[in-house]
Amino acid sequence: MPTVHLLIKGKVQGVFYRASAKEVAKEIDLTGWISNSGNGDVEAIVSGTQTQLDTFITWCQNGPKRAEVSEVVICKVEEQIFKNFSIKR
Repeated sequence: MPTVHLLIKGKVQGVFYRASAKEVAKEIDLTGWISNSGNGDVEAIVSGTQTQLDTFITWCQNGPKRAEVSEVVICKVEEQIFKNFSIKR
């Protein structure tokens, strides 16, 4: 399955971005992880079908209600296999 690294920029910390992303990932059976970065961004590595990835990326471009996403940088990476979707702390 394809795997991508996402770097989500903007007002994305302190707005329940990671928890909301986990809910979306569970709904669409996407696997991987999401984490706050040290500079105020959020990053994720996710694996799934292209349709699942497209759905998740589209959601990431808006995020939860209080988020203000300015950019989502998407990079394809080597395929990775995850058991579920988790929040890294």
